[in-house]
Amino acid sequence: MVTELRSVPVNETNALLDRRLHDIGWGLLLMLTGMIWLVPAERVPEGAWLLGVAAILLGVNVVRYVRYIMVSGFSLVLGLAALLAAFSRIWRTDLPVLAICLLIIGASLVAKPLLTKTT
Repeated sequence: MVTELRSVPVNETNALLDRRLHDIGWGLLLMLTGMIWLVPAERVPEGAWLLGVAAILLGVNVVRYVRYIMVSGFSLVLGLAALLAAFSRIWRTDLPVLAICLLIIGASLVAKPLLTKTT
């Protein structure tokens, strides 16, 4: 039986797990940043921090999806943007990541009212 994410009622267990995932995600992001700063800059590969951020943000959303908790669209988009930026740094291409993010955010702001049903 397939269950839609939006149809699962928010209960105390889901709310508690969502809060724990939020806290764990922030903790991992802070730990990643601290570890990257502790290692000498010449020993850290290009895009390592961005790749770590993408893994954390996307990983938290995968856990939310598997546990039938509403996926955070904001952190999902940020995770995908970090992944795109990481690959851009690793492959040494100069993608305009900020411009791409602004286009995506603008398109979502325009599309949301157009796709939302009104009564």
